[in-house]
Amino acid sequence: MKRAIYPGSFDPLTLGHVDIIERASRIVDELVVGVLNNSAKNSLFSLDERVSMIKEMTDSMPNVTVSSFDGLLVDYMKEIDATIIVRGLRAVTDFEYELQIAQTNHVENPDVETIFLTTSLQYSYLSSTIVKEFASYGGDLTKFVPARFIDRIYEKYHISK
Repeated sequence: MKRAIYPGSFDPLTLGHVDIIERASRIVDELVVGVLNNSAKNSLFSLDERVSMIKEMTDSMPNVTVSSFDGLLVDYMKEIDATIIVRGLRAVTDFEYELQIAQTNHVENPDVETIFLTTSLQYSYLSSTIVKEFASYGGDLTKFVPARFIDRIYEKYHISK
């Protein structure tokens, strides 16, 4: 069985993330969306909120599970018996960084392979950072995140729409 992990902070989950999840889930037998618990980051949503939101978005995808982890990705992959990492690429600058990480992970565990999926054109500019910036000023998020999460994002900034 081909078990892959799509790791990230997903703070918040964007339409670009959902696109990668949907596409990757068609390639592998099981896709684990791994939500990174990075205590060094000041997250908009708690770890539990992020996991819950992704589960809500993927509940109709039978081969997708969601879990959280901290520490090294390759260590967590051993725990869940995954051998494939899925990463989305928006631009050439993403590739340079992601290539270094992929090569390092492969050196650490030669059984680990990384699959890069290029982001769909309509999401090539999109990042969680941009979403948070727009949200903090009350900007329109309808083209950035799943509609069901828009009010939750605004609430974090004490903005009512």
